[in-house]
Amino acid sequence: MLMRTDPFRELDRFAQQVFGSPGTWSKPAAMPMDAYRAGDEFVVCFDLPGVTKDAIELDIERNVLTVKAERRPLPGGDDVQMQVSERPLGVFSRQLFLGDTLDAENIKADYEAGVLTLRIPVAEKAKPRRIEIAGTESDRRQIKA
Repeated sequence: MLMRTDPFRELDRFAQQVFGSPGTWSKPAAMPMDAYRAGDEFVVCFDLPGVTKDAIELDIERNVLTVKAERRPLPGGDDVQMQVSERPLGVFSRQLFLGDTLDAENIKADYEAGVLTLRIPVAEKAKPRRIEIAGTESDRRQIKA
């Protein structure tokens, strides 16, 4: 199971409603995410438009997965004068707390069209399995008859 805790998320939402701008503690809107289960894996997608593949870092320590991405300013010289700058720049980070039922050793990552997709398999120990019932040979014969 995928667990997510972000203690400042609600505070940011409240600040955005009251003041009309994102809060200063964390920026979840800069790295929106979807997470769902598809068969025997969890799929997590992050929207990272304008971020190059080499500007993304994925780290895992114990059961905490950290996604860090940097949106850099457009290249230009001294002759460039910005007219409108609404896209946030800088380093953005999200942390996901992975449950013990996920196989953190076999995470696969793919980045295409500004979307980072992580595929996290469900651990073998967490998958449903059939349990054989032991009994004597005479018990087995009686059941078949």
